[in-house]
Amino acid sequence: MKFYKKIITKLKAGAIPLLIFFLMVLIIISYLSKRTFYSIMPGEGGVHWSRFHGTEIDYVYPEGLHTIYPWDKMYIYNVRIQEIAPEFDVLTNTGLRIHLLISIRYAPKYKLLGVLHQKVGPDYVNTVIIPEIEAVLREIIGTMGAEEIYTTGRAVIIEAINQAIEQVAQRYINVDDVLIKRIDLPNTVAKAIQYKIEQKHLVEAHKFIVEREKKEADRKRIEGEGIRDQLKIIASALPEGEILKWKGIQATESISKSDNAKVVIVGNGPEGLPIILNTDK
Repeated sequence: MKFYKKIITKLKAGAIPLLIFFLMVLIIISYLSKRTFYSIMPGEGGVHWSRFHGTEIDYVYPEGLHTIYPWDKMYIYNVRIQEIAPEFDVLTNTGLRIHLLISIRYAPKYKLLGVLHQKVGPDYVNTVIIPEIEAVLREIIGTMGAEEIYTTGRAVIIEAINQAIEQVAQRYINVDDVLIKRIDLPNTVAKAIQYKIEQKHLVEAHKFIVEREKKEADRKRIEGEGIRDQLKIIASALPEGEILKWKGIQATESISKSDNAKVVIVGNGPEGLPIILNTDK
């Protein structure tokens, strides 16, 4: 009995240090596991940095569970198409402030993810994409006037942005599209431009109406000349004074060919024409 009591006493005395030891081991394992095991989710790619060999640029770690040394690091990038909507205040050639809201869709080049990490870094959006496009916008809008931007400026701005996209593509990034969501001018300037455009359209509409009336007048004049020439030809072929009678015969013939029911009264005088009455109600 005394022997067992001594063993139990020794176990109790050594239990606390043993428990502390196991807790420390668990803490170390937990800490190292966060630096050793990395889960890369769908739509992500990993770049491995070795403390002794640097950035691994030849291989991008795909989705799944990966293990590295605890003294190394794994940088995980979103490789899906993403969107940002930055806003800029830029000046025109007259110093007028223009507010732009644009949309940029982008994604890093998957196979060059290691190079992107080494050369640019994780904050490549604010390091490359936004500054490149903002610089182009400031340069191109600085050469334009407010009215030009309001009317035809979008096409010029988009063309300039496409050039910026080519510059960004050289930095290991794909820019899918850049859209101009909104161009805001000062209210007084916008209203003045709108009024000017409305007046321009009214002038153009008035010119169109005048041209249309001129063409209609020409058409009627030509039609009248044709009728006049026709009557001259008919008059020359008929006995004198018989043209009205000939016209009456034509009119009577046209009426008689219609499908409506009629009553024909023959004999309206020696020089007269038949009287045709329409009996349809």
